[in-house]
Amino acid sequence: MQVRFYQLAEDATAPQPDIPAHWQLACQLCGEAYRQQQRVFILTANEQDAHALDEWLWQFEPERFIPHNLPGEGPARGAPVEISWQPPRQQRQLLINLSREVPDFARRFAQVIEFVPANEQLKAEARTRYKHYRQLGITPEMMSAS
Repeated sequence: MQVRFYQLAEDATAPQPDIPAHWQLACQLCGEAYRQQQRVFILTANEQDAHALDEWLWQFEPERFIPHNLPGEGPARGAPVEISWQPPRQQRQLLINLSREVPDFARRFAQVIEFVPANEQLKAEARTRYKHYRQLGITPEMMSAS
């Protein structure tokens, strides 16, 4: 299992004021994984966040569109990208964690992407997740989100 933490710069800004900067990076990384034909699961902290991320992804230009769905939507096997606040229903290679904790099901993924936002509260929660992975015997890789 590979875990990567992306550290956002202090001055990282989002394209829309109501979308956090780390969501923008999450969508960019999700798009890259999709183009590499990986099946992606994006875990949000709650249902409201899942719907907000879903709405934002629908606003992408057609050439940047990422096929995605919320739980219970889309084809039987699900779209290439599933967004949810609940555990995944389908097997997927990549977990993009936008929740505030390491989910119990994280070990089911070959890769996990985490974020270290500039916000102090979110940064502290990221440190806790980092320590949790270390306790599981996993040494996360730190990446710069520049």
